[in-house]
Amino acid sequence: MNESNEKKGFSGYIAPLSSKGWPRWLVYLFSLFGLVYLLTPTLGIFEIIPDFIPIIGNIDEGAAALALWYGYLEIKKARNKNK
Repeated sequence: MNESNEKKGFSGYIAPLSSKGWPRWLVYLFSLFGLVYLLTPTLGIFEIIPDFIPIIGNIDEGAAALALWYGYLEIKKARNKNK
């Protein structure tokens, strides 16, 4: 696999979702949900997928972290536009 193919595969995680047609407000909403979900100190009482299920138990936290990441990319893109 050459370097250009690797960059194409990774670019999906470093490009803001608004550049792919998503409304910015929706990306911010998902990002806010992800932040609240990750910071909720319920000790596993409120879980979309319970953590005690092997392997797939942490998928919900991973999705919340990914939503937070895309929100960060949107904010970064907005700040770069203002400069």
